[in-house]
Amino acid sequence: MTRLIVRRLAISVIILIIVSILVFLATLLLPGDPARAILGQQATPERLHALREQMHLNDPIWQRYLSWFGGLFVGNFGTSTATGSSVGALLGPRIVNSLVLMVVAAVISVPVGIAAGTYGAIRRGRAGDHAATGVSLVLAALPEFVIGIGLIALLSTSVMHLLPSVTMNPPGEHVWDHPTQLILPIVTLVLVVTPYIIRMMRATMIEVLDSGFVEMARLKGVPERQAILKHAVPHALGPVAQVIAIQLAWLVGGIVVVEFLFRYPGVGAALVNAVDNRDVQVVQTLSMLIAAVYVVVNLLADIVGIVTNPKLRTEVAK
Repeated sequence: MTRLIVRRLAISVIILIIVSILVFLATLLLPGDPARAILGQQATPERLHALREQMHLNDPIWQRYLSWFGGLFVGNFGTSTATGSSVGALLGPRIVNSLVLMVVAAVISVPVGIAAGTYGAIRRGRAGDHAATGVSLVLAALPEFVIGIGLIALLSTSVMHLLPSVTMNPPGEHVWDHPTQLILPIVTLVLVVTPYIIRMMRATMIEVLDSGFVEMARLKGVPERQAILKHAVPHALGPVAQVIAIQLAWLVGGIVVVEFLFRYPGVGAALVNAVDNRDVQVVQTLSMLIAAVYVVVNLLADIVGIVTNPKLRTEVAK
């Protein structure tokens, strides 16, 4: 098992290196001169040349890549061409704001999805199962911006003016100082992520509940609740962990649309602004951040699958 985990870890590192090369080369294709973006159109050639030397823009591409990639490990993300400030200082508060949304959405959606999927599998074919399946299918078919707009129309207009539709965070205050502004973005993310977990958990639990070892536990007189919680659920969590990982990884990319819709001051809004301003350093940093979260979450899902799936460990041992 340790060998398999180390192999997964090595593959993840290789993927991140490849992604870093692609991100760096892709951002080189963005139009515009970073030095001119900072100094403006009236800058003299001498000042432009001096700033390019200072930012190492005249160095060979491979040298610039190594300098940039090495800086990621020591927290040196470069300088924003739009603001002239450190990228780390610029993105720090926004990363915290986005983490608040993602963590709260994950904490709600994962246990709710597992519980609802288990409930649907246990009571399959009954009215509650049909209702949960129908709702999850409808929500899974809707994109995040449709769900968000629907919630705004329902809860932030004259229909029921209960919650703010946008984030209006006064300077110097945190987003969590106004919790009502967090409700609609979090509910939108939960409604997008949870249906997939419910469907996968229900399908996996049905297969596990019909398996031989659960039937054997019942024949030995194990109470039904104990057979479900101690025998069925742990075996179902391995495959479901992959879906949970994909959904949590989606939160990092999908949050861009949700933050833009609710004017939430997170990494999504920062990425949109960086692309508009051709802010290469910010685009590079956010792209690597999103890729790193994808890779780490999928790595954790693989480890959970390895630990909870004896069949997978046996196949690897062979």
